Amino acid sequence: MKKVCVTGAGGFIGSHLAGLLLSGHEVSAFVRYVSTGSIGLLAEHEAASNLTVHRGDLRDVDAFRQAVAGCDTLLHLAAHISIPYSKIHPREVFDANTQMTMNALSVAHQEGLSRVVLISTSEVYGSAQTIPITEEHPLHPQSVYAASKVASDQLGLAWSRQIGGPEIVILRPFNTYGPGQSLRAVIPTIIRQALAGDEIHLGATSTTRDFVYVEDTARAILLAGEAPDLDGEVIHVGTGVETSVSEVVELVGEILNKKLSVISEQERTRGEKEEVERLVADPRRAKELLGWEAKVNLREGLERLVRELGEGAGEKVRYQV
Repeated sequence: MKKVCVTGAGGFIGSHLAGLLLSGHEVSAFVRYVSTGSIGLLAEHEAASNLTVHRGDLRDVDAFRQAVAGCDTLLHLAAHISIPYSKIHPREVFDANTQMTMNALSVAHQEGLSRVVLISTSEVYGSAQTIPITEEHPLHPQSVYAASKVASDQLGLAWSRQIGGPEIVILRPFNTYGPGQSLRAVIPTIIRQALAGDEIHLGATSTTRDFVYVEDTARAILLAGEAPDLDGEVIHVGTGVETSVSEVVELVGEILNKKLSVISEQERTRGEKEEVERLVADPRRAKELLGWEAKVNLREGLERLVRELGEGAGEKVRYQV
């Protein structure tokens, strides 16, 4: 049974990925240590006999080495991902994300792993200059978070060219959504407000995104860890379907059979130079190299999430995007 290390395994995508891997792999899960001992969303899988949980900080090389030892592949998801937080604490986010990537590459190299998959983001492109966005699209980060991922990606590719060792693959998921996602994300925000009432408080609603259900994203990451001949490849994880935030509101209203009104609030919007107006992937490379394409369309994914979030929904609560 192949042994795989997953960083960020207690998070939204990482926990779904770990659950998928456990059906046929030995999983070494690295989660950030917290004083409560919580392993986040990974707790759902804690009893699995082929799961080993390591707690620590990826910036601590010695702690991380214990999780990587004996593994074949490293799937690196751990990162500070909040764009608003990166505006308030830019040095912390940039330093943490780049240092964690450097440590992931260094330890994987020293431990003789065969492959490292670095999970990036579509935010590295900024607002699309051409549609759909191919992997050759210019990089134009509009946040410190996105800049930290550009730096991490380039570090991985440079490592592949200069140092060698494990194969390096860069995956750039577009907007992943689904069960377990933070309520601050736009789709859970819309659904929770819609379940509680008829008013949806949001920031910009004309912006467009390529929404990918979390099970599809997790499957793409798994395939990127296993498909042959991927060293140095950059691959998008997207559907190729462009949907505006206002269209998501309309779909949620249709699913709930109610008319929803949107109230735009300035404090929820990014600054003019920060706002990424359009993001939609060209998914052809993922199909060619991974044999991957999305299975869950947006309406089906929203229906699943409405059911998930509908359990226990009560009084109207305003959630910040």
